[in-house]
Amino acid sequence: MPDCRKTVGNVEIVSMTDDHGAGPATVVFPASTMEVWRAEYPELLDADELIHPRYGSVAVRSDGKLIVVDTGGGPPTGVLLDDMKRKGVEREAVDVVVTTHLHPDHVGWNLTDGALTFPNARYLVPKKDWDYWTGPGVLEESPHVSDSVMPLDALGALDLIEGEHSLTSELTTVPTPGHTPGHISIAIVSAGAHGFILGDVAHSPAQAHYTDWNPAFDVDPDLAQPTRHRIFDLLEEEGSLVNAGHFPEPGFGRFIHSGGRRRWQPE
Repeated sequence: MPDCRKTVGNVEIVSMTDDHGAGPATVVFPASTMEVWRAEYPELLDADELIHPRYGSVAVRSDGKLIVVDTGGGPPTGVLLDDMKRKGVEREAVDVVVTTHLHPDHVGWNLTDGALTFPNARYLVPKKDWDYWTGPGVLEESPHVSDSVMPLDALGALDLIEGEHSLTSELTTVPTPGHTPGHISIAIVSAGAHGFILGDVAHSPAQAHYTDWNPAFDVDPDLAQPTRHRIFDLLEEEGSLVNAGHFPEPGFGRFIHSGGRRRWQPE
């Protein structure tokens, strides 16, 4: 069983899972081919040649704070709250909830029956994503924002953040736009060690090598692609421990070069 807990210096990261998606590989990644998936990534395909991106979340302990990053797809099928309980992460103890971006599979457990799921937490949302998703023509097509994000403001729990925002002395948000306009990741630097919570900069280990593959749901694929290249290069150079929410459980690993190509090495 893969270890759901890792440390980066003095920071503890607990990987959690809410649910899994399902879709044809070449629909999720239109530039890909089934020949490549079958030959190089058969372990990511089921018997019907579908891929199943994980809806991941993480709890991070740093400087005495408990921070949850992303809240999954939510009910009726999500199991994040049960997974948290199994892994010793108490909802009432969470100080901050950070949303990497406002897609529905990242905000689903913000609320439970209209109340804050994490009653003592501030909920941090990138301002550029808030501006985009609450704008005319987008909000009307995004019921998850009306249901799971905008009420945070009415409940007085929402903080909009911009740029590189310090969460603790060891955790900093990093703008990684493209998948959505305000998408952020979280850089970890602690006791000389480096870590990174990727968010949706990538959705599959296959993108370690096929970095130009854009998922069909990138808002701005022309920006997402160079962002992916830049971040992967940085993480490989730093040797960072990465948590990737859509990669197979528990989503921990490193980007390395081996055999003349970049690879995802799970840990």
